[in-house]
Amino acid sequence: MRLFPKHRDLSQPPDRVELVVRGSDLQLPEEEVHVRLDAFLGQFIHWRSRTSIQRLIREGFVLIDPSDPANPAGRGELTAELRPGKRLLHGSRVVVVIPEPQRIQRATSAASELTILYEDDQILAVDKPPILPVHPSGRHLSDTLIQRVHAAYDQRKLDREWRIKLCHRLDRETSGIVLMARDPVSHSAIMKQFERRDVDKEYHAIVRGVPEVDSGDINLPLGPASTSQVRIKMAAVTAGLEARTRWRVLERYTDCALVSCKPETGRQHQIRVHMDAIGHSLVGDKLYGVDEQVFLRASQGETTRADEVLLGLNRHALHNHHISIRNPKTGEMVAVRSPIPEDMRQFLAGRERID
Repeated sequence: MRLFPKHRDLSQPPDRVELVVRGSDLQLPEEEVHVRLDAFLGQFIHWRSRTSIQRLIREGFVLIDPSDPANPAGRGELTAELRPGKRLLHGSRVVVVIPEPQRIQRATSAASELTILYEDDQILAVDKPPILPVHPSGRHLSDTLIQRVHAAYDQRKLDREWRIKLCHRLDRETSGIVLMARDPVSHSAIMKQFERRDVDKEYHAIVRGVPEVDSGDINLPLGPASTSQVRIKMAAVTAGLEARTRWRVLERYTDCALVSCKPETGRQHQIRVHMDAIGHSLVGDKLYGVDEQVFLRASQGETTRADEVLLGLNRHALHNHHISIRNPKTGEMVAVRSPIPEDMRQFLAGRERID
């Protein structure tokens, strides 16, 4: 579910969260939706406690446009709702105003803070550092990669149709190449290349253990991990979406290996789940290959010393190393590469290579 207005200025901190009650999001038939306001917000604004959500409601920061049988999409008018227990039907609109003190404004980024790997009139390729979100979401509302780009390119002086837009995403912990489009026509054309699987992508990953074979082809459908406590966790499931990853060993060490991974599909956490499925989860991965309690502790800032030793790295060791794409205007192939980042390089430097 989208939480922020689609066309908001990403160089500025968000001032509201917008949601619509939908049966599909609640996994209920539309006619059976009759959900409490605080419970609904708690399900989708999962970084806030139920108590803090109820406080926001009682203090007037939550507005609703409730639906009813005569007005299935609401009346088009938002009013403050002070009752946490207010029941909402399918189609109701909810807006949470972010209190002013919580609207975090980052310092304006200078162009020097960005590592530009490639740039022409249609395409911008930026080297994303690890632990930097690509765009605002959930707990991470400010200082994201797209906000840095917008600030550096002074987007507020440009017409909306020329706004630089993301063409794909990387997980917050994943480093490497992020492609963006310089204009709407290029954005649409590049997105179609991704949809047609015409974009060649190669990731470098450090995996736990030493693979006995030099390469492999993993073809396992992926879907939500239904038994997990972690909402975003994925798993190999028979009824899941098609997912295929080709991998090969680049370097072997005594207790790990550097591998190349080429995802032929683009499913959530695909490389991480697939490598874990063959017994070689990523170094630093808090969600796959270890007890998921490690992830839950980390999400609360309660990582233990034992967790740190187990993980070996403070983020999963995955780097978007290479992308080849066709320039939407000239038709020429553009190849972009990003070198292995310092944290992964240092991790390998302290180990004995065995091949």
